[in-house]
Amino acid sequence: MADEDGETDGLRRRLAALTEEARRNEEAWQRAHRREMALLEAATLGDLLERLTVDLRVSYRLTAATLVLADPEHEIRHLLLGQGRQLTDYPTVLFVDSAHALAPQLVAGPWLGPFTRADHELVFPANVSLRSVALLPLLRQERLIGSINLGSDRSDRFTGEHATDFLRHLAAIAAFCLENAVNRARLIRSGLTAVLTGWHNRRYLQSRLREELARCRRERSALTCLMIDVDHFKRINDRHGHLAGDEVLRQVAQRIEGAVRDSDVTARYGGEEFVILLPGTGHEAGGLLAERVRRAVADETFDIGTRAEPLSVTVSIGVAEHRAGGEDEDLKVAGERLLARADVALYGAKAGGRNSVAQAANA
Repeated sequence: MADEDGETDGLRRRLAALTEEARRNEEAWQRAHRREMALLEAATLGDLLERLTVDLRVSYRLTAATLVLADPEHEIRHLLLGQGRQLTDYPTVLFVDSAHALAPQLVAGPWLGPFTRADHELVFPANVSLRSVALLPLLRQERLIGSINLGSDRSDRFTGEHATDFLRHLAAIAAFCLENAVNRARLIRSGLTAVLTGWHNRRYLQSRLREELARCRRERSALTCLMIDVDHFKRINDRHGHLAGDEVLRQVAQRIEGAVRDSDVTARYGGEEFVILLPGTGHEAGGLLAERVRRAVADETFDIGTRAEPLSVTVSIGVAEHRAGGEDEDLKVAGERLLARADVALYGAKAGGRNSVAQAANA
């Protein structure tokens, strides 16, 4: 009887252990499922990058989590800027021309093991005390597009003896989400871009103007608007044809791009008009940048690709500044007012002889 009781107790303990293991596995699966759903539900590319770095670090209770993205053409970075994000918003996202050279283990699938500075300092550039790491390659159609890199200050957190099923599945979901987010951002950009110049269009400008006005209110900073119009553009079309006019617009856009800053918001407003938003910039600095744009257009002639002589082209620019109002300020109304004031200043520049910069009267 004692032997039977001992065997029964042993079976009960084994059953309890198996039940506890099943419970832990179920909880682990539920946590993994929630993480993956959070990635799938990310609304924008910027949101996804945050969930792949900050959220994963917090969720896994890690010392560090970084994301490497292969971006040889800087397209992903431009898409983020187009969404109103700054690259400094993502200090743990590393943009590289190729992900292959960053860590030798990336080519072999999920790799778990001890942190070694010689192998891993490029994917964990911050000065943190790491003891073990997990490197998760992100693959799409057998192409390495980046990696998720998880780091812990515990040497037993990631070892070669740990199962990698959950991490492998996480990497597959992350790669899928990244590809979708980039494609979605491309589609949005194409719908917000003027085909002729490649610049964003008025619809994009309206969206970004509200965002920049909201930032202006949060940071109690200035926002300056430049409204630019090509002088005598109808005359160019009438004399040289619309193809020549299109070429002039393309070259004007290129020269403006070369004169403005990466943080500035550029858009084709319609016809031969362009608008530039200068975040964190007052009217004096805005006037100096406007003068730089004016000179960039006027200083060199335009080759329009016909038998005609190169053209001298000039622009007139109106400058208006917005200063943050109260919390109850209507951003739509504020945006319309800023554009209207810049337009009035532009009219003043044209009335004064063109090829000039004019400042709007203080609001």
